[in-house]
Amino acid sequence: MSVPEFRSVHVTQYLKPLREGGSLPAIVHGDDDFLYVLKFRGAGQGKRALVAEVIGGELARAIGLRVPELVFMHLDNSFAQTEPDEEIQDLLKFSVGLNLGLHFLSGAITYDPLVPVGDGLTASKVVLLDSLITNIDRTAKNTNLLSWHQELWLIDHGASLYFHHNWPAWESHLTRTFPMIKDHVLLERANALEEAQDHIRSSVSKETLEAIIRLIPEEWLEEEGDVLSPEEKRKAYVTFLSSKLAMLDTLTQQATDARG
Repeated sequence: MSVPEFRSVHVTQYLKPLREGGSLPAIVHGDDDFLYVLKFRGAGQGKRALVAEVIGGELARAIGLRVPELVFMHLDNSFAQTEPDEEIQDLLKFSVGLNLGLHFLSGAITYDPLVPVGDGLTASKVVLLDSLITNIDRTAKNTNLLSWHQELWLIDHGASLYFHHNWPAWESHLTRTFPMIKDHVLLERANALEEAQDHIRSSVSKETLEAIIRLIPEEWLEEEGDVLSPEEKRKAYVTFLSSKLAMLDTLTQQATDARG
């Protein structure tokens, strides 16, 4: 499967913060006349969260799940100068440059486990995706799913791939399973795990992973004091995800056992 290049958009108007998110994402207007949810490089986990958003979102898209379009968003320093809220002002100041935007789905509502959308195969794909990317943030308390036009859409993958918060020990994560899948909001509905596993195997190759990793801007992979260069990090992401794909049988069985 080919992975599309991201469009680049300039922020023209800061509309409002989304305070239910710990990293204070915001709804902004782009110079293409669309609305976006802007994820800031200067927030909480910084650029690593943006990297996880790209990898998680595009891997989800590769296996046929619905994800809002991701774009690179350029933010200049004029917004920080006119923002009266000090917390937001600092966030804007530290986020000048290249950030990440998700196309805003107007009218979408937060997924409610009591009013499910999507079939069992879709739920199974989401469960196995989150096992592959070690996504700890798709629980009943915080689903990070939207219902839009009676379809299930995935958002917020910034807490995934938590191995990259400790690069010196990243290789110790290669053979780990994902016990936290037991808390997944869609686990109960994931009644087609083996079919989902087969679909993922046929949809995602090493070339797919490499194409997704190439989307990550060089500057998001550069941090002071890092033990790995940006190119070494790219190779590490591919190695990590390849190792998880090789463990897909084990991860599927783990999810199956958790359902039981």
